Amino acid sequence: VKITPTEGSAKVSPDKKIVVTAAGGALEDVTVAAGDEQIEGRYNADKTRWVSKTPLKPSTDYAVTAKAGATTATSAFRTAKPQRALQIIDVTPNAKGETLGVGAPIIVTFNQPVASKATIERALEVDAEKPVEGAWRWVDDTKAIYRTAKYWPAHQKVKFNARITGIKGGKGLYGTKDYTATLKIGAKQISKVDTRTKRMYVYQDGKRVQTMRISAGMATTREYTTTSGVHLTMERGNPVRMISPGRKKGDPGYYDVMINHAVRISNSGEYVHAKNNVWAQGVRNVSHGCINARPDQAKWFFDNVQRGDVVTIVGTNRELEWNNGWGYWQMSFKEWKKGSALNGKA
Repeated sequence: VKITPTEGSAKVSPDKKIVVTAAGGALEDVTVAAGDEQIEGRYNADKTRWVSKTPLKPSTDYAVTAKAGATTATSAFRTAKPQRALQIIDVTPNAKGETLGVGAPIIVTFNQPVASKATIERALEVDAEKPVEGAWRWVDDTKAIYRTAKYWPAHQKVKFNARITGIKGGKGLYGTKDYTATLKIGAKQISKVDTRTKRMYVYQDGKRVQTMRISAGMATTREYTTTSGVHLTMERGNPVRMISPGRKKGDPGYYDVMINHAVRISNSGEYVHAKNNVWAQGVRNVSHGCINARPDQAKWFFDNVQRGDVVTIVGTNRELEWNNGWGYWQMSFKEWKKGSALNGKA
């Protein structure tokens, strides 16, 4: 009976397989333990060969015992400490107890730049109770984003598993810790804004639940033009301090104000928020680009919003960029998949 890695081996690469072979007979039993954890493997057809199925953990002691007839063989070895440890440092949106909207992405951030993106992407699993097609897109070397082809079906749980322990992410870079999260998808909340009619309609699971008179961007400059397209709600604050970008105190158009019940829908400063501006709402677009609504209705929206809810805006000549906030639905799914290291086969 032969075991690889051999007895006493040190600094074994975590991406190596444990291989046990028997000559002149079949293997009856192979056990591999790392502390309390048992490592699974597969036999070949005539049980003369056994190979481990999962990657090995870095900096870990392993003990192998194999039996074939009257022969018992053992091997104790230690895997190498990686030069660099790869871990997931953030998954968004994933706050404790959070319920998400049907447009929600899964944004995964790593602590180190990933060179072997296909290898790591293969270890990222998304398992939904109501499955839909989806794909990862790498936006840089440390961040991958999962988006579905169509909105998540409402009212379900989605499990995210990153089985990266022992997976090679680059030269001297190995995953050292798995990551698991359960995401809860809530009601299908879709808001539709028309800057021409100055109305916002909110639908929950297909039923209209709110009609709001709004005022959008005054559109005197590109900066003051509300972006058209499919937005997602990203965060909320009450109040939120809003300061005019690129202007100093005393400059024309300067403002520094505290705004109540504000829900962010882009990174270029757009919110759905409260404003006691009823003379303009439903009549004129006078904002700096945000969607403002009557204070009681804006509070209702704030109280009922889920991160990842969809806010579709039409009526302006400024398109939301796909990478402006969570504007990911602005990109076709066909194009989105091109950012996958596995050709979109998630």
